Amino acid sequence: MRTVILRRGLVALFAAAVSFGAIVQAQAAETLRIGYQKYGTLVLLKAKGSLEKRLAEQGVQVQWTEFPGGPQLLEGLNVGSIDFGVTGETPPVFAQAAGADLLYVAYEPPAPTSEAILVPKDSPIKSVQDLKGKKVVLNKGSNVHYLLVRALEDAGLKYTDVQTVFLPPADARAAFERGSVDAWVIWDPYQAAAEKQLQARTLRDGTGIADNHQFYLATKPYAEKHPEVIKALVEEVRAVGEWSKANPEQVTEQVAPLLGLPADITLTSVKRQGYGALFLTPEVVAAQQKIADSFYQLKLIPKPLSVKDVIWTPPAAVAKAP
Repeated sequence: MRTVILRRGLVALFAAAVSFGAIVQAQAAETLRIGYQKYGTLVLLKAKGSLEKRLAEQGVQVQWTEFPGGPQLLEGLNVGSIDFGVTGETPPVFAQAAGADLLYVAYEPPAPTSEAILVPKDSPIKSVQDLKGKKVVLNKGSNVHYLLVRALEDAGLKYTDVQTVFLPPADARAAFERGSVDAWVIWDPYQAAAEKQLQARTLRDGTGIADNHQFYLATKPYAEKHPEVIKALVEEVRAVGEWSKANPEQVTEQVAPLLGLPADITLTSVKRQGYGALFLTPEVVAAQQKIADSFYQLKLIPKPLSVKDVIWTPPAAVAKAP
């Protein structure tokens, strides 16, 4: 009798555990976890709060997590701590090469002046050619990694002609200020801050050599299971981007406190961004493929990649989004 009661108790306990697990999974599925950085339209979307209001109607909550750079954000996607995020051009290439199960969802128009190679105001370095043999600090695998490759190539130098030092933005700025490196390859708003606060000089930005697209990416399982949420995300990003392009001063007023930067620095960054998220086109995919090919040829990634294999194809109803 005791055995029967014990078995019944265990069965009930097991059923309760399964039920609790199902509830936990359901709750997790109702939370969209977004990764963002100290720049870009996602910062504006977070400040505006429109995405939360829209997704609340679908029973979806939004959770935001800040990352110091694209590589770190994509690692968060890869390990499953977030579902969606934005990075520059290069991080997705490194992530795909590492086997991450990610998909490109959308992109922003080019913003070539929103990244640059900077040198101290009193540096004797006057051109990219002068970087030969010098120490250049950057965030490994970030958008500016490709800018450095292209700038050196355009100047007739090899990637191996400079000494690369890999540090995240805050540590890179400290090294730059100490004078322990000769140049810093960085993006906004860090770029604008260095220009204003340190009087850093721009040696070369992305104009003519690097589009500096921003890409929105999602984990493959999330994008495939929640296409309507992805649709809502892209539409809200596009809407806030169009509003931002027309209202840079208002954007600055909202975002400067979030970034912890003065208004003039923030306004510079805001004006240099690209706005108007769209689903990927063959031309953008081809440009991204060129980046992947360049990094493979330089042996910075271990294998050739096919970027078109990791592009999200929205369902017909989603693809018709305005």
